[in-house]
Amino acid sequence: MNNRIPFPVIPTLALCLAALFAGPVWAAPDSARDVRILRDEWGVPHIFGKTDADAAFGLGYAHAEDDWVNLQGVLLSSRGMLAAAAGPDYLNYDYLFRLFRVREFVAEKYEKELSPDTRAVVEAYAEGVTLYASAHPDKMPGVALPVTGQDIVAGTAFKSPFFYLLERDLAAFFANAANVPAGGRSMLSKRDQPEEEGDTPWWVEEVVGSNAWAVAPSRSADGATRLAVNSHMPWSGPVSFYEAHLHSGEGWNMAGAVFSGAPVILMGHDENKGWCHTINRPDLADIYQLEANPDNPNQYRFDGEWRDLEREMVEIPVMGENGKHYMSGHGLLWSVHGPAVRRKDGLFAIRFAGYGEIRQLEQWYRMNKATNLEEFKKALALVALPSLNTVYADKSGNILHLYNGQIPVRAEGYDWSGVLPGDTSKTLWQGFYPFEKLPQTVNPPSGFVQNCNSSPFNATVGGGNPRPRHFPKSMGIEGHETNRSRRARALYGGDDSITRGEFNEYKFDKTYTDDSDAVRLVGRLLKENLPDEPLLREAAALLKSWDHSTAKDNTAAALVLLMIGPHAKRGAWAGSPNSPVNLLRNAANFLMEHHGRLDPPLGDVLRLRHGTADLPLGGGPDCLRAVYAAITDDGHLVGHSGDCYYQMVEWDKEGNLTSQAFQPYGSAPADTSSPHYTDQMPLFSEERLRPVLLREEDIRKHLKREYRPGDAAGS
Repeated sequence: MNNRIPFPVIPTLALCLAALFAGPVWAAPDSARDVRILRDEWGVPHIFGKTDADAAFGLGYAHAEDDWVNLQGVLLSSRGMLAAAAGPDYLNYDYLFRLFRVREFVAEKYEKELSPDTRAVVEAYAEGVTLYASAHPDKMPGVALPVTGQDIVAGTAFKSPFFYLLERDLAAFFANAANVPAGGRSMLSKRDQPEEEGDTPWWVEEVVGSNAWAVAPSRSADGATRLAVNSHMPWSGPVSFYEAHLHSGEGWNMAGAVFSGAPVILMGHDENKGWCHTINRPDLADIYQLEANPDNPNQYRFDGEWRDLEREMVEIPVMGENGKHYMSGHGLLWSVHGPAVRRKDGLFAIRFAGYGEIRQLEQWYRMNKATNLEEFKKALALVALPSLNTVYADKSGNILHLYNGQIPVRAEGYDWSGVLPGDTSKTLWQGFYPFEKLPQTVNPPSGFVQNCNSSPFNATVGGGNPRPRHFPKSMGIEGHETNRSRRARALYGGDDSITRGEFNEYKFDKTYTDDSDAVRLVGRLLKENLPDEPLLREAAALLKSWDHSTAKDNTAAALVLLMIGPHAKRGAWAGSPNSPVNLLRNAANFLMEHHGRLDPPLGDVLRLRHGTADLPLGGGPDCLRAVYAAITDDGHLVGHSGDCYYQMVEWDKEGNLTSQAFQPYGSAPADTSSPHYTDQMPLFSEERLRPVLLREEDIRKHLKREYRPGDAAGS
């Protein structure tokens, strides 16, 4: 598996899977809930409900209207039924879903650990999806109805651990394992490793990354508080962001972004506060070697006694050729540590953050409903999200960076980076570090915090950073810096009087620092004794003139990006070792073949494409204007991830809110018939923002459609 997160896009399938989900007779929900959906000129749904649950119902309906393709895939994954709908390529996902006991944990803890109001919200969202799906069976044919609140919770619980690179530990855990699904879209394959010690290269962060920073009034030219919500995710698929605005009579008024299947805003803002998440990667998983009983292979030694492994045989439905289904049988094992597997070299178990955790939506809902810093910190103190940095700002001028995670408390005296002995309770986790013990920076003297997938020990400039010596090495907190974090600290941290224009200008910075991986690679190349090839000499001369920028009009940037992107590091140049000279030769030949010159403007090569729209882009991997791209047969780099949903949020010195945003494609990027399939692409290409609307009177000035879920005026 790579960082694209293990949930595929399921196309509209001519399937009839009702027999696989046989259950009690049910009736489609009615639309009697007190909810209205107001669509603005960009197609963004503004959902007004009497209660929070009413608003969530409307979100479920609107989300299904615009993105039923991805929502269908997420719902199938939340039941472990992807392979039944899409074939054996997805068997691994269903296997892990069962090995992680997601449905069992949800069933056990749903009423015990989720508050009644959270359950009401997730169940209402499920009802909204069900209402749409029941009226449009042609669009969501693979999902048996009704969708339930437990489906929604299970989908989030299964997805969450894969944001901290759990797949790397799974690759080691399943190495040489028996009775494990093989082939297809494997989430068990090893990822590329960094070639050198030091900073984590951008290709390790190929898709999920993110930028976030906040500036307090003391660092603003006009006394404003500003927040950048700038997550980096795929531009299409089940972990692309969907924009929505939720308003209820119970005080919910959040505008921001959600994933398919999320009934609450995952990042965004209301009148009082806002936040963004970025990916972090502490050490959140451990692998244990178990000592098997030579007389009974289903027992393992633990604290001097033999314990029985928990065992279960499962039959996973798979769609085979010609739409015929078959059952794939697999044995599942568990120990006191967690899931276990038999390998050629022994019996092993794994423990990871998020295993058994179902309260993610509980925490996000509490974050949505918080009205000030103290309430927001109380929500964070649930520590129900297995990972994710949080950068926060509010209208009172408070700013915060939290390095969040369910980081296990581990005993001293063991190498927690390697395989651990599983025969002793001394290597069991001793709970998780509480909120107050996690690295965090609150209202530092600089008036600035940032995280760009980088060390929490450089969250600000000057004083106020947490110190590494205060945190045990066993927490596995990363110490690296990205090009983005260096540029953010140089630009925002180097300007003590930031205007609104500068705040946005810095966000779209397209420069690599002198100590970035990109510049170092070019520097190494220029020191090489190049073969006597005219094209190489010409290309090297062009590189020497490069000013480290990836602006659209830069004439050396295309050559550089063809050498440094994930496509180059992962062997897109078939049969060619990735030495600096070969990278340069291949990139130069590519440009000559497809563009007839070594120095086309970057915007001619780097493109934003969706449907029939095709526009130029600036930026690149690990720039603040982050663009990750793939090589196409027609000789271009076409962006697929990086900068996605972006908000620039501002509270002036009186606390008045202004917010702007954009999306890469539009508010309905999966619906080719929608006018909002591509309508935000010019904004994204030109780095222009549109207003975010929170007040109904402002929305009505831009209103295009108003309806209630299920009305003929809707979809």
